[in-house]
Amino acid sequence: MTNDRTQVRDAETYMHADPVTDAALDWLLRLQSSPADDAERARFEQWRGQNPRHAETYSRLVILGAMPELEAATQQLARQGGEILPFRAPARPRVGLWAGAIAATILLAVGIQQYPGLMIGWQADYHTATGSKQVLDLPDGSRMTLNTASAVALDFDNGRRSVRLLQGEAFFDVVPDAAHPFKVAGHFSEVEVKGTGFSVRTDDQQDLVVLQHGAVQVVHLPDRASTAHLDPGQSISATASSLSPVLSVNTENALAWLEGRIVFTERQLSSVLDEIGRYYPSPVIIANNRIGQMLVSGNYRLTDPEGTIRSLASAAGATVSRLPGGILILQ
Repeated sequence: MTNDRTQVRDAETYMHADPVTDAALDWLLRLQSSPADDAERARFEQWRGQNPRHAETYSRLVILGAMPELEAATQQLARQGGEILPFRAPARPRVGLWAGAIAATILLAVGIQQYPGLMIGWQADYHTATGSKQVLDLPDGSRMTLNTASAVALDFDNGRRSVRLLQGEAFFDVVPDAAHPFKVAGHFSEVEVKGTGFSVRTDDQQDLVVLQHGAVQVVHLPDRASTAHLDPGQSISATASSLSPVLSVNTENALAWLEGRIVFTERQLSSVLDEIGRYYPSPVIIANNRIGQMLVSGNYRLTDPEGTIRSLASAAGATVSRLPGGILILQ
């Protein structure tokens, strides 16, 4: 027989990459399952007091747990038999563990990652909304195309040609100027060029550089100890620890977003939905791991991401439930 703790972990379909957020979620579920356990409460208070970020992250989860969308989603999905009650914050009545795990998954997908966006808004010179794309002429005559939910900060003072990609993805068609290198910095890398066409995409895990034409030099940040040279049709990724090997890439597919399309061949549905989800303003959640592992291929326009999600779900034999706030659940 498995214990409650194992049941919770088995029921979850999401593990947050940030260990503090994941620990806060873990405590939220544990305190719900044992609200009268004084020893457990004491251990929680010890954890919360170890670092101000622990307390802040836990408080965010409690606030998000009160959303009506969360309760609606839990009621929609909790069909495991027995008494399944809606998700509640820790101070409210005990819930079924399976329902709590589902609700916590949706909770994280809906809200916990929205907070960094508030800070990015203060730093950005230009940004795009989810599902939008913008073409901009830069002060030096180069052209920049911002993809969905992207933000940049510019520095073109005193001959500098520098762009900081704060979030998302951008393509640059750079005017040649040997005396003034054009630089684009992501979270983990900096790309330096004289004149070329390339894209940079950044998130919390990695930067991805794809070169369409010309040549670029990619430098690992922050130590600048590792560098790599790209030729047309090549890509490289950078993480906090290193640069990846240089790889060949189909630039027509990788840069299809410039034409308002997404192209993929024999990719897991979960991976494709992660990509399409960048263009859809609400969370997309797969409640069945088997469906997420199915391989799919396609060439779709990005003007109707919900229609694309529904089409792929139908091809995978899944049903789609649309909850308040536009949350889509595949099962």
